[in-house]
Amino acid sequence: MRNQLLLDLGTPQPPSLQDFVTGRNAEVLQQLNAMARRQSPDRFAYLWGAPGTGKTHLLQSLAQAAPARYIPPSAPLGDFAYSPDVSLYLLDDCDALPPPGQIAAFNLFNQIRDSRVAYLVSAGACAPMALPLRDDLRSRLCWGLAYQLQDLTDEEKLQVLSAQARKRGLNLSAGVLPWLLSHHDRDLHSLIHILDELDHYSLQMKRTVTLPLLHDLLQKKLELKDD
Repeated sequence: MRNQLLLDLGTPQPPSLQDFVTGRNAEVLQQLNAMARRQSPDRFAYLWGAPGTGKTHLLQSLAQAAPARYIPPSAPLGDFAYSPDVSLYLLDDCDALPPPGQIAAFNLFNQIRDSRVAYLVSAGACAPMALPLRDDLRSRLCWGLAYQLQDLTDEEKLQVLSAQARKRGLNLSAGVLPWLLSHHDRDLHSLIHILDELDHYSLQMKRTVTLPLLHDLLQKKLELKDD
C-alpha cells in the first residue's frame, strides 16, 4: 500500500490539441481544428493508426470544445442519440463497438447527414473497410475524409520527452531518455506517463533522476503488478 501511495499521481489533466505533437500529421490537425470551429465543408472524418499514435488524445481534445460529445464503445445507447444542441460528435474505437452500439452509430451517421450542420469524427484501429463491423456502418465510416495517423520518429519522441522534462523542472542525467525509449512501451502516451511517475517518485525519494532511480521505479511497478 505504501508503494502504491508513492506512485499515485492523482487526476491527470485533460488532453488538448495544443499538447498534440504534430509530426507528420499537420494536415489532420488542421482539418480537426476547422471541424471544431465548424468551418469545414467536410462534416465527416475518420482517423486510424497504430496504438499510441494519438487517436483518443485527439478525440478527447476535441471534446473540450463545446458543444461536443465524446462517445467510447462502452457509452450508453442514449449517448448515440442525435441532439440539435451538439454540433460535434466524437466516436472512438469503432472496431470495439458491440452490436447494439453499431446500430446506434449507423443511425447517428444518418441523422448527422440529415442535420446538415453537425460534424462527426470517428476513429478505429484500421482502415474503415477492414473494420469488423456491419456492412452498412462500414460504408458510413467511409463518408468524408480518412486519415492514417503517423507515429513520431525516435528523434521527435526524444525532443518531446526532453521538452516535457523541462516543463516539469526535471534535471535528467544523460542516458535516461534514450534508455527509456529503447526499453519501454514506445507510444508517447505511455512514455510521458512514466516521466510523470519518475518526477513524482524522485520528489518522494528526494533523489535526482538517474538511470538507477528509473530502474528502481520500474522494479517497484513490477512488484505492485505482481501483488
